[in-house]
Amino acid sequence: MSSIKGIIFDYGGTIDTNGIHWGEFIWEEYRNSGVAITHDTYREAYVHGERSLAKNPIIEPTDTFHSLLRKKLAIQFQYLRDTLPDNHFCDEKAMEIADACYNKVKETLKTSCAIVERLSGKYPLVLVTNFYGNMPTVLKEFRLSEYFKEIVESSVVGLRKPDPALFALGVEALGLKPQEIVVIGDSYRKDIHPAGILGCRTIWLKNICWEEEPIIQGYEPTVTTDNIANVPQIIEQM
Repeated sequence: MSSIKGIIFDYGGTIDTNGIHWGEFIWEEYRNSGVAITHDTYREAYVHGERSLAKNPIIEPTDTFHSLLRKKLAIQFQYLRDTLPDNHFCDEKAMEIADACYNKVKETLKTSCAIVERLSGKYPLVLVTNFYGNMPTVLKEFRLSEYFKEIVESSVVGLRKPDPALFALGVEALGLKPQEIVVIGDSYRKDIHPAGILGCRTIWLKNICWEEEPIIQGYEPTVTTDNIANVPQIIEQM
């Protein structure tokens, strides 16, 4: 019988993409759509977009995940238009990529939502995420709201991963000892290491990474897997 009594989930890159970093998730749709840029150039546009969203109140609390993706891609394409001489980065293509990503997420969530629902019947769940202030809207959009006891969202509480204090709020919300909690996330640096610092056990959902994340001795993930479908069985064996 598992000694785990509560679960903390990451959202982006974990529940919505099954361990694929969002940078790589979007890049695949760039390639599918025929946008002729290098991966390095794309990375510049992606990083610019993420920094813009983090620094500026672009995303509204009422934004759905669909509208968030469209805003995200619009910023990336504006950056490409501003920095590259070949001005063929039209808004229509940006929206095409955003919509393709959204449809892929909906497919992934068919599995992820079933896993979350199953786990919520056995354990209290808390969501700890770096997000834009619209997480409740997104969870409602995907019919996930009822499964989480509390949402700890970076832009709301004024803390960001990899600060362990963000996870400490999740531990507090569960009202359990850290060693009784498992944290599930796709990033070693932002999820696994800070959770390990607190003494939580961890499941690293490692699929397609943005970059190599060196593991710090003494803070190794408890378990590493490449598929969220494996998580319930892993937890039962902890």
